Order: sequence, then structure tokens, then C-alpha cells
Amino acid sequence: MHTDIKAFFDPETWTFTYVVYAGEGSACVVIDSVLNYESKSGRTTTKSADEVIQFIVEHKLQLAWILETHAHADHLTAAPYLQGKLGGKIVIGDHITNVQQVFKGIFNLDEQFPIDGSQFDHLLKDDESLTFGNLSLKAMYVPGHTPACMAYEIGDALFVGDTLFMPDVGTARCDFPGGDAKALYQSIQKILAYPNETKLYMCHDYPPSDRPVAHLSTVGAEKQSNIHVHDGITEDAFVQMRSKRDATLEVPQLILPSIQVNIRAGHFPEPEANGKSYLKIPLNTL
Repeated sequence: MHTDIKAFFDPETWTFTYVVYAGEGSACVVIDSVLNYESKSGRTTTKSADEVIQFIVEHKLQLAWILETHAHADHLTAAPYLQGKLGGKIVIGDHITNVQQVFKGIFNLDEQFPIDGSQFDHLLKDDESLTFGNLSLKAMYVPGHTPACMAYEIGDALFVGDTLFMPDVGTARCDFPGGDAKALYQSIQKILAYPNETKLYMCHDYPPSDRPVAHLSTVGAEKQSNIHVHDGITEDAFVQMRSKRDATLEVPQLILPSIQVNIRAGHFPEPEANGKSYLKIPLNTL
């Protein structure tokens, strides 16, 4: 079955959102949506999500599933906004419960915050499939960047989340709570075991200054020239490199608002007595 893939780029967070469908009027999925957030004012806007919605409406698509590859630390998801406008079910990997448990402690969330993933409409297990129209996707558990990362196989394409980047950028960091460089190496090997021509769709790109942003790679290109994990790189060498590099990286600018919202499937915290929602900033913690 022919698969159409439309990529949207959010320049503020270097994030790619994808709409996957099978022609005009078909069912579709959205992968890794973005809710725009201004950290100085605490205001959210829907510019990036509205571009996705406009495309879906113009092509008469029916939104079946709103997928997250993981609980992102660099942008807020727009999943509830998309759902409110177009329907569909919000989906993430079933290991999100591990992430919820860790960050419930970090943010000292009250006992009313459940850590069973019930904020999401569906929790995907490794190798589980979902259908949308005449297409289907298969989930692949790829922990390492976070303990809950998933890649999604649709046709001859893999949507790899933050597991891999373009060959000249490398691989995801592993120093967030629950991250594990050894697990990431093993997850990457699962991806690189696919045929060389398999298309890999990135969640982010942080390009060197001599090229424009890009979202599409292949298994063959990653095996040949990924600067962190090309053929011949051993697990021990990768773990050593990743650990040394992660020690030099700054905390992502939006990690505190993003994680609080994203472990709630994109919903804001319950409003307080004045009708407003608030996010917490834990001091001297991360």
C-alpha cells in the first residue's frame, strides 16, 4: 500500500512533526506534534499545530492516532489540541509509566497524579500494531534516550524519535533520568538491522552550519557515516563517547515545562482556585 508522508518543521524547537496517510481522503496518523511555548511569558500558541490541522483538513484526512515517540524534553506536545479539533486517540509506549514515576518524584506531584499511563488513550507494547485505514504501524521499543522511547514502522519507513539523528549529528543524549547509553546502543542496533534502503525519519535535526535542516536518512547512510555509531563502533566505545559528551551538554531550555505537560499526555495541570494552571520549577534539582 502506498504511503504518503508530510513533514512539518518547527524552527524554535528543531522538531519535525509527521502526517502519515494513504492519499486524499484517507485515515492518517500524526507523530510528535508541537505546542508552541514562550518561556519568558509562559504563554502557549498553536501555530505549528494549526499548520498540521490545515493540511489534514485540506486533504480531507481522518485523524486516527496521535503518536508520541516519547515524553519529549524539548517541546510541549499539541496532542490534546489536535484531538479537540480533529478527534483521534493519543498514544505512547507503555513504559511511559516509568517516566511518570521518576518525574512525579522530581516535581513532587500530589497523590492524585496517576503513574499508570491513564492520561493517554492507548499504551503501545513492543511489537504491537495499530491500523489506520488501509495502513498499519508497528511499535518498536527503543529505550536509551529515555526508558520509554518507541520507534514506529510504517511501510518501508521508521520514525525513530530521538534515538538517531542525521549522520553528521549522531545520536541522542542519555543523561536524563532513566537514560542509559548501553540501552541506546542496543536499540540503535535493532534499527540498523533493517535493510539499508529503509527510510529513517528524524524527530529533530541540529545541522552543522554548512547544510540546511533535514529529516530523512536511511539505515545504510547511518551505518556508513553516523559520527557516533557507524559500522565498527563497539558498545563500549559508544558508551564511553556518549557519557563523556553528555557531561558537556546543557539542560534543554524547555525540559521543565515540557516534561510536566508531556507526562500528562499534553494536558495542563488542573487549574487552581483562580482558574489558572501552574507549572513547577524545582530548584537545584536537575
